[in-house]
Amino acid sequence: MSGRIRGGTEGVMASKRDIFNLSGPLHLSDVDWKSAHHRRSVAASLVQGVYVLERDRQTNRQGPHALASPWWEFFHFQPLRQLVDDVDSSIFGVVYEFRPPPSGDKSLTQGTPKYVIAFRGTITKGDSVSQDLKLDLDIIRNGLHCTSRFELAMQAVRNVVAACGDLNIWIAGHSLGSAMGMLAGKNMARTGIFLEAFFFNPPFFSAPIERIRDKKVKHGIRIASSLLTAGLSMAMKGNNHRPRSDDHFAALSPWVPSLYVHPDDHICSEYIGYFEHRKRMEEMGAGGIERLATQNSVASLFLNAMGKDSDPIHLIPSASLTTNLSPAADFKQAHGIHQWWRPDLHLHSKLYKY
Repeated sequence: MSGRIRGGTEGVMASKRDIFNLSGPLHLSDVDWKSAHHRRSVAASLVQGVYVLERDRQTNRQGPHALASPWWEFFHFQPLRQLVDDVDSSIFGVVYEFRPPPSGDKSLTQGTPKYVIAFRGTITKGDSVSQDLKLDLDIIRNGLHCTSRFELAMQAVRNVVAACGDLNIWIAGHSLGSAMGMLAGKNMARTGIFLEAFFFNPPFFSAPIERIRDKKVKHGIRIASSLLTAGLSMAMKGNNHRPRSDDHFAALSPWVPSLYVHPDDHICSEYIGYFEHRKRMEEMGAGGIERLATQNSVASLFLNAMGKDSDPIHLIPSASLTTNLSPAADFKQAHGIHQWWRPDLHLHSKLYKY
Protein backbone atom coordinates (compact mmCIF):
# COMPACT_ATOMS: atom_id res chain seq x y z
CA MET A 1 0.00 0.00 0.00
CA SER A 2 1.41 3.39 -0.95
CA GLY A 3 1.82 6.19 1.57
CA ARG A 4 3.16 6.34 5.09
CA ILE A 5 1.71 6.47 8.59
CA ARG A 6 3.57 8.26 11.36
CA GLY A 7 3.02 7.34 14.98
CA GLY A 8 3.12 9.54 18.08
CA THR A 9 2.62 13.26 18.65
CA GLU A 10 4.58 16.34 17.74
CA GLY A 11 5.35 19.16 20.15
CA VAL A 12 5.09 19.17 23.92
CA MET A 13 2.23 19.49 26.35
CA ALA A 14 0.78 22.98 26.29
CA SER A 15 -0.10 24.79 29.48
CA LYS A 16 -3.75 25.15 30.48
CA ARG A 17 -3.59 28.84 29.67
CA ASP A 18 -2.24 28.07 26.17
CA ILE A 19 -5.05 25.58 25.64
CA PHE A 20 -7.70 28.17 26.37
CA ASN A 21 -5.92 30.75 24.21
CA LEU A 22 -5.46 28.48 21.20
CA SER A 23 -8.39 26.06 21.10
CA GLY A 24 -11.68 27.03 19.48
CA PRO A 25 -14.75 26.36 21.64
CA LEU A 26 -13.62 28.16 24.80
CA HIS A 27 -17.14 27.89 26.25
CA LEU A 28 -16.82 24.12 26.59
CA SER A 29 -15.30 23.96 30.05
CA ASP A 30 -16.97 20.55 30.35
CA VAL A 31 -18.10 18.43 27.42
CA ASP A 32 -21.58 16.95 27.47
CA TRP A 33 -21.12 14.03 25.11
CA LYS A 34 -24.88 13.70 24.68
CA SER A 35 -25.15 17.27 23.37
CA ALA A 36 -25.25 17.61 19.58
CA HIS A 37 -23.65 21.06 19.85
CA HIS A 38 -20.77 19.76 21.98
CA ARG A 39 -20.17 16.74 19.77
CA ARG A 40 -20.13 18.95 16.66
CA SER A 41 -17.70 21.37 18.32
CA VAL A 42 -15.32 18.60 19.36
CA ALA A 43 -15.36 17.01 15.90
CA ALA A 44 -14.66 20.37 14.24
CA SER A 45 -11.83 21.07 16.69
CA LEU A 46 -10.18 17.74 15.94
CA VAL A 47 -10.34 18.50 12.21
CA GLN A 48 -8.79 21.89 12.91
CA GLY A 49 -6.05 20.07 14.78
CA VAL A 50 -5.08 18.36 11.50
CA TYR A 51 -4.89 21.73 9.73
CA VAL A 52 -2.67 23.22 12.43
CA LEU A 53 -0.48 20.10 12.59
CA GLU A 54 0.23 20.43 8.85
CA ARG A 55 0.93 24.16 9.21
CA ASP A 56 3.33 23.36 12.06
CA ARG A 57 5.13 20.98 9.70
CA GLN A 58 5.28 23.50 6.86
CA THR A 59 6.67 26.28 9.06
CA ASN A 60 8.93 23.94 11.06
CA ARG A 61 7.22 24.82 14.35
CA GLN A 62 8.41 22.29 16.90
CA GLY A 63 8.54 21.82 20.63
CA PRO A 64 7.08 24.77 22.58
CA HIS A 65 6.47 26.64 19.30
CA ALA A 66 4.08 24.02 17.90
CA LEU A 67 0.44 25.14 17.97
CA ALA A 68 -1.54 21.99 17.17
CA SER A 69 -1.73 20.05 20.43
CA PRO A 70 -4.28 22.24 22.29
CA TRP A 71 -6.88 21.33 19.69
CA TRP A 72 -6.99 17.75 20.93
CA GLU A 73 -5.47 17.76 24.41
CA PHE A 74 -8.22 19.92 25.88
CA PHE A 75 -10.74 17.19 24.96
CA HIS A 76 -8.46 14.38 26.20
CA PHE A 77 -7.51 13.03 22.78
CA GLN A 78 -4.06 12.08 21.57
CA PRO A 79 -2.89 11.43 17.99
CA LEU A 80 -2.38 7.71 17.52
CA ARG A 81 -1.29 8.04 13.87
CA GLN A 82 -0.62 10.85 11.47
CA LEU A 83 -1.68 10.16 7.88
CA VAL A 84 0.92 11.49 5.45
CA ASP A 85 0.49 11.90 1.70
CA ASP A 86 3.20 10.02 -0.18
CA VAL A 87 3.28 12.64 -2.96
CA ASP A 88 4.06 15.83 -1.00
CA SER A 89 4.65 14.47 2.55
CA SER A 90 1.83 16.63 3.90
CA ILE A 91 -0.20 15.57 6.93
CA PHE A 92 -3.78 15.20 5.71
CA GLY A 93 -5.35 13.20 8.53
CA VAL A 94 -5.01 12.04 12.10
CA VAL A 95 -6.29 9.00 13.95
CA TYR A 96 -7.08 10.27 17.47
CA GLU A 97 -7.53 8.09 20.52
CA PHE A 98 -9.63 9.22 23.49
CA ARG A 99 -7.65 9.03 26.74
CA PRO A 100 -9.71 10.26 29.68
CA PRO A 101 -7.94 11.47 32.82
CA PRO A 102 -7.42 8.53 35.19
CA SER A 103 -9.11 10.27 38.12
CA GLY A 104 -12.05 11.58 36.09
CA ASP A 105 -15.73 10.78 36.66
CA LYS A 106 -16.49 7.97 34.18
CA SER A 107 -20.13 9.04 33.97
CA LEU A 108 -18.96 12.27 32.28
CA THR A 109 -17.26 10.35 29.48
CA GLN A 110 -20.17 8.10 28.53
CA GLY A 111 -20.88 8.37 24.82
CA THR A 112 -17.34 9.38 23.90
CA PRO A 113 -15.72 7.86 20.83
CA LYS A 114 -12.75 5.60 21.36
CA TYR A 115 -11.21 6.80 18.12
CA VAL A 116 -11.80 9.76 15.79
CA ILE A 117 -10.40 9.70 12.25
CA ALA A 118 -10.19 13.31 11.02
CA PHE A 119 -9.25 14.68 7.60
CA ARG A 120 -8.36 18.27 6.74
CA GLY A 121 -9.38 20.14 3.62
CA THR A 122 -7.37 22.17 1.11
CA ILE A 123 -4.58 24.40 2.37
CA THR A 124 -4.02 27.17 -0.17
CA LYS A 125 -0.52 28.12 1.04
CA GLY A 126 2.71 26.21 1.39
CA ASP A 127 4.01 23.08 -0.28
CA SER A 128 0.75 21.12 -0.01
CA VAL A 129 -1.35 23.38 -2.24
CA SER A 130 -0.49 21.67 -5.55
CA GLN A 131 -1.49 18.18 -4.37
CA ASP A 132 -4.57 19.48 -2.54
CA LEU A 133 -5.86 21.26 -5.64
CA LYS A 134 -5.19 18.18 -7.76
CA LEU A 135 -7.33 16.15 -5.36
CA ASP A 136 -10.07 18.80 -5.54
CA LEU A 137 -10.15 18.20 -9.30
CA ASP A 138 -10.26 14.45 -8.67
CA ILE A 139 -13.46 15.01 -6.66
CA ILE A 140 -15.05 16.81 -9.60
CA ARG A 141 -13.97 14.00 -11.95
CA ASN A 142 -15.21 11.31 -9.50
CA GLY A 143 -11.66 10.00 -9.36
CA LEU A 144 -10.81 10.47 -5.68
CA HIS A 145 -11.09 6.73 -5.03
CA CYS A 146 -8.13 6.12 -7.35
CA THR A 147 -5.69 8.40 -5.49
CA SER A 148 -2.95 7.23 -3.15
CA ARG A 149 -4.13 9.65 -0.45
CA PHE A 150 -7.56 8.08 -0.36
CA GLU A 151 -6.05 4.58 -0.37
CA LEU A 152 -4.12 5.50 2.78
CA ALA A 153 -7.22 7.06 4.36
CA MET A 154 -9.29 3.96 3.59
CA GLN A 155 -6.58 1.71 5.00
CA ALA A 156 -6.54 3.74 8.23
CA VAL A 157 -10.34 3.50 8.60
CA ARG A 158 -10.32 -0.25 8.01
CA ASN A 159 -7.48 -0.75 10.49
CA VAL A 160 -9.28 1.17 13.24
CA VAL A 161 -12.56 -0.66 12.60
CA ALA A 162 -10.76 -4.00 12.66
CA ALA A 163 -9.16 -3.14 16.00
CA CYS A 164 -12.18 -1.56 17.68
CA GLY A 165 -15.38 -2.44 15.87
CA ASP A 166 -17.71 0.29 14.62
CA LEU A 167 -19.58 1.41 17.76
CA ASN A 168 -17.02 3.86 19.17
CA ILE A 169 -15.52 5.37 16.03
CA TRP A 170 -16.15 8.80 14.57
CA ILE A 171 -15.08 9.94 11.14
CA ALA A 172 -14.83 13.68 10.50
CA GLY A 173 -13.64 16.02 7.78
CA HIS A 174 -13.86 19.47 6.28
CA SER A 175 -14.23 20.32 2.57
CA LEU A 176 -11.80 18.02 0.71
CA GLY A 177 -11.49 16.07 3.96
CA SER A 178 -15.28 15.67 4.03
CA ALA A 179 -15.19 14.15 0.55
CA MET A 180 -12.45 11.80 1.73
CA GLY A 181 -14.49 10.82 4.78
CA MET A 182 -17.72 10.55 2.78
CA LEU A 183 -16.17 8.09 0.33
CA ALA A 184 -14.60 6.06 3.15
CA GLY A 185 -17.90 6.05 5.06
CA LYS A 186 -19.84 4.89 2.01
CA ASN A 187 -17.36 2.07 1.43
CA MET A 188 -17.76 0.91 5.03
CA ALA A 189 -21.56 1.25 4.89
CA ARG A 190 -21.67 -1.10 1.90
CA THR A 191 -20.16 -3.75 4.18
CA GLY A 192 -22.78 -3.12 6.87
CA ILE A 193 -20.56 -0.94 9.09
CA PHE A 194 -22.12 2.47 9.77
CA LEU A 195 -19.66 4.93 11.29
CA GLU A 196 -20.81 8.07 13.08
CA ALA A 197 -19.77 10.86 10.73
CA PHE A 198 -19.34 14.64 10.94
CA PHE A 199 -18.77 16.28 7.56
CA PHE A 200 -18.28 20.06 7.50
CA ASN A 201 -18.86 21.93 4.22
CA PRO A 202 -18.85 18.70 2.14
CA PRO A 203 -18.41 19.35 -1.60
CA PHE A 204 -21.47 19.01 -3.82
CA PHE A 205 -20.33 20.03 -7.27
CA SER A 206 -23.21 21.00 -9.54
CA ALA A 207 -24.77 24.10 -11.03
CA PRO A 208 -25.42 26.61 -8.18
CA ILE A 209 -29.21 26.23 -8.33
CA GLU A 210 -29.60 26.86 -4.60
CA ARG A 211 -28.41 30.45 -5.03
CA ILE A 212 -31.37 31.34 -7.27
CA ARG A 213 -33.69 33.56 -5.24
CA ASP A 214 -36.91 32.90 -7.18
CA LYS A 215 -38.30 29.71 -5.64
CA LYS A 216 -40.51 28.86 -8.63
CA VAL A 217 -37.62 29.18 -11.07
CA LYS A 218 -35.37 27.17 -8.78
CA HIS A 219 -37.96 24.42 -8.37
CA GLY A 220 -38.58 24.32 -12.13
CA ILE A 221 -34.89 23.90 -12.89
CA ARG A 222 -34.61 21.08 -10.37
CA ILE A 223 -37.60 19.26 -11.89
CA ALA A 224 -36.07 19.59 -15.37
CA SER A 225 -32.73 18.31 -14.06
CA SER A 226 -34.44 15.31 -12.44
CA LEU A 227 -36.29 14.46 -15.64
CA LEU A 228 -33.06 14.68 -17.65
CA THR A 229 -31.08 12.53 -15.21
CA ALA A 230 -33.84 9.92 -14.86
CA GLY A 231 -34.31 9.84 -18.64
CA LEU A 232 -30.62 9.25 -19.25
CA SER A 233 -30.62 6.51 -16.63
CA MET A 234 -33.54 4.73 -18.32
CA ALA A 235 -31.86 5.14 -21.73
CA MET A 236 -28.73 3.47 -20.40
CA LYS A 237 -30.79 0.51 -19.23
CA GLY A 238 -32.34 0.26 -22.68
CA ASN A 239 -28.89 0.24 -24.29
CA ASN A 240 -27.68 -2.47 -21.91
CA HIS A 241 -25.39 -0.09 -20.08
CA ARG A 242 -25.16 -0.53 -16.34
CA PRO A 243 -26.65 2.40 -14.42
CA ARG A 244 -26.26 2.39 -10.68
CA SER A 245 -28.94 0.11 -9.24
CA ASP A 246 -31.50 1.25 -6.72
CA ASP A 247 -30.52 -1.64 -4.43
CA HIS A 248 -26.92 -0.44 -4.47
CA PHE A 249 -28.02 3.03 -3.37
CA ALA A 250 -30.67 1.89 -0.91
CA ALA A 251 -28.12 -0.34 0.85
CA LEU A 252 -26.48 2.85 2.11
CA SER A 253 -29.71 4.25 3.60
CA PRO A 254 -29.15 3.03 7.20
CA TRP A 255 -25.99 5.17 7.33
CA VAL A 256 -26.94 8.70 8.41
CA PRO A 257 -23.89 10.99 8.35
CA SER A 258 -24.19 14.48 9.85
CA LEU A 259 -23.64 17.17 7.22
CA TYR A 260 -22.96 20.80 8.12
CA VAL A 261 -23.50 23.39 5.39
CA HIS A 262 -23.85 27.14 4.93
CA PRO A 263 -26.25 28.49 2.27
CA ASP A 264 -23.67 31.09 1.16
CA ASP A 265 -21.05 28.42 0.50
CA HIS A 266 -21.57 27.32 -3.11
CA ILE A 267 -19.29 24.33 -2.57
CA CYS A 268 -21.74 22.62 -0.20
CA SER A 269 -25.05 24.54 -0.37
CA GLU A 270 -26.56 22.26 -3.03
CA TYR A 271 -27.11 19.65 -0.33
CA ILE A 272 -29.97 21.84 0.91
CA GLY A 273 -31.82 21.64 -2.40
CA TYR A 274 -30.80 18.03 -3.03
CA PHE A 275 -32.69 16.70 -0.03
CA GLU A 276 -35.60 19.17 -0.09
CA HIS A 277 -36.25 18.58 -3.78
CA ARG A 278 -36.39 14.84 -3.21
CA LYS A 279 -39.04 15.41 -0.56
CA ARG A 280 -41.07 17.67 -2.87
CA MET A 281 -40.94 15.18 -5.72
CA GLU A 282 -42.33 12.48 -3.42
CA GLU A 283 -45.15 14.83 -2.41
CA MET A 284 -45.88 15.52 -6.09
CA GLY A 285 -46.19 11.81 -6.82
CA ALA A 286 -42.96 11.79 -8.84
CA GLY A 287 -40.99 9.74 -6.36
CA GLY A 288 -40.10 7.10 -8.95
CA ILE A 289 -38.45 9.66 -11.18
CA GLU A 290 -36.57 11.21 -8.29
CA ARG A 291 -35.36 7.85 -7.00
CA LEU A 292 -33.51 7.47 -10.31
CA ALA A 293 -32.28 11.07 -10.32
CA THR A 294 -31.17 11.27 -6.70
CA GLN A 295 -28.59 8.49 -7.05
CA ASN A 296 -27.09 9.57 -10.37
CA SER A 297 -25.53 12.61 -11.95
CA VAL A 298 -25.36 13.38 -15.66
CA ALA A 299 -21.56 13.28 -15.54
CA SER A 300 -21.47 9.88 -13.84
CA LEU A 301 -23.96 8.43 -16.30
CA PHE A 302 -21.81 9.49 -19.25
CA LEU A 303 -18.70 8.05 -17.58
CA ASN A 304 -20.52 4.77 -16.96
CA ALA A 305 -21.62 4.72 -20.60
CA MET A 306 -17.94 5.02 -21.57
CA GLY A 307 -17.12 1.98 -19.47
CA LYS A 308 -15.71 3.92 -16.52
CA ASP A 309 -17.34 2.92 -13.24
CA SER A 310 -18.32 6.20 -11.61
CA ASP A 311 -20.01 6.58 -8.23
CA PRO A 312 -20.61 10.26 -7.38
CA ILE A 313 -19.10 10.82 -3.94
CA HIS A 314 -21.63 13.46 -2.89
CA LEU A 315 -24.84 11.54 -3.58
CA ILE A 316 -26.16 9.76 -0.47
CA PRO A 317 -29.58 8.41 0.48
CA SER A 318 -29.81 9.60 4.10
CA ALA A 319 -28.34 12.38 6.22
CA SER A 320 -28.83 14.63 9.18
CA LEU A 321 -28.45 18.04 7.53
CA THR A 322 -27.58 21.05 9.68
CA THR A 323 -27.66 24.46 8.00
CA ASN A 324 -25.95 27.48 9.52
CA LEU A 325 -28.38 30.35 8.91
CA SER A 326 -26.12 32.90 10.60
CA PRO A 327 -25.01 35.56 8.07
CA ALA A 328 -21.51 35.16 6.64
CA ALA A 329 -19.37 38.16 5.75
CA ASP A 330 -17.86 36.42 2.72
CA PHE A 331 -17.25 33.03 1.13
CA LYS A 332 -14.21 32.38 3.30
CA GLN A 333 -16.32 32.64 6.43
CA ALA A 334 -19.18 30.62 4.94
CA HIS A 335 -16.81 27.80 3.97
CA GLY A 336 -14.56 27.92 7.03
CA ILE A 337 -14.28 25.23 9.68
CA HIS A 338 -14.15 27.88 12.42
CA GLN A 339 -17.90 28.59 12.31
CA TRP A 340 -18.84 25.14 13.55
CA TRP A 341 -17.70 25.44 17.17
CA ARG A 342 -19.27 28.83 17.85
CA PRO A 343 -22.01 28.79 20.53
CA ASP A 344 -24.13 31.58 18.98
CA LEU A 345 -25.06 29.96 15.68
CA HIS A 346 -28.53 30.07 14.18
CA LEU A 347 -28.82 26.43 13.12
CA HIS A 348 -31.57 24.46 11.43
CA SER A 349 -31.31 20.66 11.49
CA LYS A 350 -33.42 18.13 9.64
CA LEU A 351 -33.24 14.37 9.24
CA TYR A 352 -33.68 12.92 5.75
CA LYS A 353 -34.19 9.18 5.39
CA TYR A 354 -34.29 7.46 2.02
